Formats: sequence, structure tokens, C-alpha cells
Amino acid sequence: MRIAMFTEVFLPKIDGVVTRVVRTLEQLAEMGHEVLLFAPGEPPAEYAGHEVVRVRGFSLRLLYPELKVGVPTPAIARKMEAFRPHLVHTVNPVWLAAYGVLSAGRRDVPQLASFHTDVPQYTESLRVGWARHPVESWIRYIHNKAEVNLCTSGPMVERAREVGIHRVGLWPKAVDTAGYHPSNASAAMRARLTDGHPDAPLVVYVGRMSREKDLDQLLEPMRRLRERVPGARLAMVGSGPHVEDLRRRFDPEWTVFTGYMSGAELAQAYASADTFAFPSTTETLGLVALESMASGVPVVGARAGGIPFVIDDGRTGFLVEPGDTECWVDRLERLLTDPGLRRRMGCAAREEAERHSWRAATEALVGFYEQAIDTHWRNHRALDGPLLDRFARPMPRPLD
Repeated sequence: MRIAMFTEVFLPKIDGVVTRVVRTLEQLAEMGHEVLLFAPGEPPAEYAGHEVVRVRGFSLRLLYPELKVGVPTPAIARKMEAFRPHLVHTVNPVWLAAYGVLSAGRRDVPQLASFHTDVPQYTESLRVGWARHPVESWIRYIHNKAEVNLCTSGPMVERAREVGIHRVGLWPKAVDTAGYHPSNASAAMRARLTDGHPDAPLVVYVGRMSREKDLDQLLEPMRRLRERVPGARLAMVGSGPHVEDLRRRFDPEWTVFTGYMSGAELAQAYASADTFAFPSTTETLGLVALESMASGVPVVGARAGGIPFVIDDGRTGFLVEPGDTECWVDRLERLLTDPGLRRRMGCAAREEAERHSWRAATEALVGFYEQAIDTHWRNHRALDGPLLDRFARPMPRPLD
């Protein structure tokens, strides 16, 4: 199968969406499928044997400096036409990927769109709440042009339906259980994360340092936690537009900011912690929570978004109501002071993670691709109408 994929984010940026895209590309290559990927910024020219088309873009410096917004051009559509895709997959269509949706529609190509980020909700966190309703309307319009829409967690399936998105399915969660493993625990990494105090109780966060991650919700819990668990430390792994503000607000005597990590170094950071704290209320899934669980480290996370889809409260970690400071303190304290509980939950977390492979998730995705193709051609009607007569460029159905 030939898949043209449009994404709003890709390497060298690292986040949950990028991780899912790269793991999917790897699996699709192993399964014999061919992908032409369109991505903004300065991505590699190829990944896992698939060609990557670099799309020039610009940075949203004032709003989100890390994000590169791709600028659509006619050359992108010509490149897609030459590829003759069986299907177009748009990842989080908002701008560049939305252009992929419109281009596929003009060319009569089956479509699947995946909903990874609740952008309307993010407008509140980014303090541009006035944009929420227009953004929601745009996302609904774009997604409903696809034969199939996918979300990565049960709660986000419901959220997509609330927005008015139709034909929604579940793209199963997955994690790299080979790369993330309890055996990656490292004394040297633990010393680094604790600023040279490896015997101190250690809480870790991994991910973007941005307003929508609600990391300021850890400020008071960590302060109170040190009163009950002397010496408790926090390691913040990652970076982002909010990092300097967080550096100023968290006590530097008890907090380490490591910057970005990846590969073996990141795997060591997960496995070397006692527990993982995840206060974000806007996650569609929370891949970092799954990576922590695969590393044998229980997670304390907010009971919001897709996090309850990942954590089995009381077995693989704890769920806390957003804003409940006392509960945050209590759950972190229990894990830091009870090695038996920490070990049991860590083992259960690892067992749960082992149930979710990237191959199984990608096989399910290919099934949805086939469903979108079948739906498109089974219900096919020739493009018509005054606007389409002028702008449509229908392509013949690829049969090979």
C-alpha cells in the first residue's frame, strides 16, 4: 500500500505525536508498505526507508517557539500526485496536514485523519481562548472530510465526538517495551537526576515544558512533600517555551532541569526514578506515562484527558483529581516511602505495558486504512459541482 502522510510535527522535534509517527513508519516499512511523508521544518530526508518531503515553515515565536508551521505550496500536491497514493493519512490536521486533507479531496483520494492533540482546549492553556470556537469549527470541518478518524485513547474518542467529528475509531496505544525497560536503571543517571544525591527519593517528569502541561501544579505538592519525605527531589527532563519560568519557580536546591534527552539516555532517566509525576490535564493519551510504565516506574497522573486510559488507579499507579494538592502529596509520599508498594506497582505497570506493541497498533492502523479505502470507493461519487469543476483534479484509482 502507498500512503501519503501529512504531519504538523516531526523530527528533530520530540513529543508523543512524533514518537507515534516514527514508530508507525518503522512498522509500516517492516510490513512492506511505502510512505511519502510531508513534514515542516528541517526533518531528515528519509526515515525508515520512507522519503520525507521537507516543507518550509515558520515559527510561532510569541505563542509556541518550538512549533514550525509548514507553508503549503502547489509543489506539495504535485509530489503527492506523482506518488499515486492509495490513501492520504493526515496527522493532527490544522495547517499543513489540513492542506493534505483539501488536496486529497480535490484529487478524489481516500482519507484517514488522526486526532492526537485537543487543540481547542490548548487555546485556553496558551491564553488565546478567543480562538477556541473558530479552531474547533475548523478541526470539525477538516476531520469530517475523512472516511475514518482515529484517536489514541477512549476518552479522546468521546472528546472528538463532542467536537462533532464523525466516523471515529480507536488507534490502539503502544509503547517500545524493548527500548524502555527496568534494566536501564543507572546509578550514574540517578546521581545526575538528583544533583549528586542518588540516595534521595526521586520524582521525575519527562516531556515538554509548556503551559498546557500544567507543570506549575507540582510546585506546592513538591514543597509539602519535602516536609513529609525529607530530601525528596524532582527531575524535569525535557524543555520547551515555559522552561525558564519553571526554573525560576521551582526551588533549585531540590530540582534538576536536564534539557532534552533521547535514546538510551532517556531510557535510563525513566528507569532510574522512583515515581513519575504527570499533572497534565490536556493529554490525548500520555505516551510518556506508558514509557515510564514500561520502565517499571509507577505513574501518578491527573484524572483527566487520556491519562485514565493508561493508568489503572491503585494497580499500575495513582490518579489524582486536578488541583487536589493534598492527594498529590499523599500518593507521591506513599510511593516514595513504601518500597514494597513501589515494587508491586512497578511490576504491574511493566506487565501492562508489555500488552501493547507497536506492531499490533500498526496492524490495527492498516486495517483502518483498508476500511477508509473500501468506504471511499464503495460509496464513490464523481466529483462535481461548480467549484469542483474549476478546482478539482481527480486522480484515477490506483489498482497496484
